[in-house]
This record gives sequence, C-alpha cells and structure tokens, in this order.
Amino acid sequence: MIGRWRIGDIEVANIVEYYGPTHQPEIVFPEFDRAVFAQRENELPPQHWYPGMNRLVIGIQLWVVFAGPNVIVVDTGVGNHKPRPAARMNHLNTLVPLWLEAAGVKPEKVTHVVMTHLHGDHVGWNTVFQDGRWAPTFPNARYVMPKRDFDYFKELSESGWAGDSSFADSVFPIVQAGLADFIDGQAEVADCLRVADAVGHTPGQLNFWLRSRGETGVFSADIFHHPAQILNPAWNTAFCVLPDEAKSTRLRFLDEVSSIGALVMPCHFPPPHCGFIRRHGDGFAYEPAT
Repeated sequence: MIGRWRIGDIEVANIVEYYGPTHQPEIVFPEFDRAVFAQRENELPPQHWYPGMNRLVIGIQLWVVFAGPNVIVVDTGVGNHKPRPAARMNHLNTLVPLWLEAAGVKPEKVTHVVMTHLHGDHVGWNTVFQDGRWAPTFPNARYVMPKRDFDYFKELSESGWAGDSSFADSVFPIVQAGLADFIDGQAEVADCLRVADAVGHTPGQLNFWLRSRGETGVFSADIFHHPAQILNPAWNTAFCVLPDEAKSTRLRFLDEVSSIGALVMPCHFPPPHCGFIRRHGDGFAYEPAT
C-alpha cells in the first residue's frame, strides 16, 4: 500500500487508501463512446480495465513529500468513519495511519497538508474523530487549500447541499482550529511546490509542481481520474463542475507534461499509481512509472 519515488533529491511516497474495479465508464464519463474507446482500449496497461465486468480500476491515495525539513501531505483521501454517499467510501475503516507511520510519517511531524481541491475524497484524513469531535489529524501542520474552492464549497454547505458532509467534518474543523491557510495567487508552497491553476474539475483546483536536480514531478489532482482520459482527453468526468474549462486545462496539461517528461502523480490512477505522458501521433499515450 506504499510506493516510493524520487524526483532529484526529493523523496515522494504514496499511501493507497484503496483501489479496485469500481466505475462503469459510461457513468464516470458522460461523453464516453464505446466505439472510440475500443480503438485504443488495448493501450491501457494491464489491470487498469476489466472489460468482462465493464469496470475501470480507480483508486484513492495520499501523497507525501519529504523535502528538507518539510514533511508535506498532498491530498488526504476519504478518511475513516465518515458518512459518504458512495457506498465504496461510506464509513471506511482502513489502516492509513499505520501505513503513514510505515512510510516514516508521524502525524506531529507533518509540516504542511496541501489540498489540490476540496472534493470529499481529497480532504478526509484532514481530521480524525477524537473526544466526540472531528480534530486535526496533523496538529502541527498548516493546512493549505485553494481559496476559490473554499468559498464555493462553503456556500454549498451553508445552502444545505445534499452532496456529502466532507466540508463540515474535514474542512471547517481545520478553519476552527486556526490551522488553515488559503492559496489565492501565491506562487509557491512549503518552499518547494510551485502552484498552478488547474480550474475545471472544481472552480479552484490547483496543481503542484516539484522540481529538483533537473527532474520534475507534478501532483495533478483530478485533471484525470483514469488513463482513459489521456487517450481521450475530450472526456470529462461526471464530477467536473466547469466542463469547458476542465477540457481546456486537460489539453494544456497534456501538452506541457509530455514536452518536459514530468512524473505525473494523480490521485486516482491504478498501480503503479503514477507515470509519464508521451506524444502519440496527434494525441497522447500513458506510460506507467517503473
């Protein structure tokens, strides 16, 4: 459940909360076209797609960056014991705290928690249930989140939105604890992560770029949910708030990462959970990291 990667002098670990054949492509991608998909279906890596089940393999993971004195958690998954509308996420009870410890991450040593956006499957381990309340999991960290997303989801939460309770149990308690910092135009976080707009999936989604000794990686959030979108970049997910902007962001991102050979570290890809995007004729192809 733990992978390790290096970008120059910086070590990165991923903690996999869960993965499996969970999503029907027609449901996750409203513009899915079976005939178009079939043309490049065989390019998907093994165990990324189970045609007999008609299910795409999708996961949830947390990323951790070890950069000098900083220990940075990027996105925090679903979390334990939290009510969520999707059955596969509802009241999870995983060993993520032990897996973090195995990766060398003690909660009190985390300096930053960085959120690419504020969907419920990216903020869950912000908090744990202690003494009858949701308390910060990483008590000494600054929790860094996009201001546009905070404003958007705060308004939804206050309006009685029937989505999920993640803002109330995983975001607002951080603000109440005085640990929240908002990204609103900043160029860098934690002295090593370059901030880049990735608007579309949510109004404030961000990417975070990591560079060291001539190597580059990027925490790409939910620009992609599955490598099928690299092969078919016009397909948004059903969860994209701003569909036109999401497509434009995806195409710009594909162009940039394929030209520089960056390691792409999404939140939802199947094992090995990250990889490279290469040019493929007039389009793009996915190469899992080794």
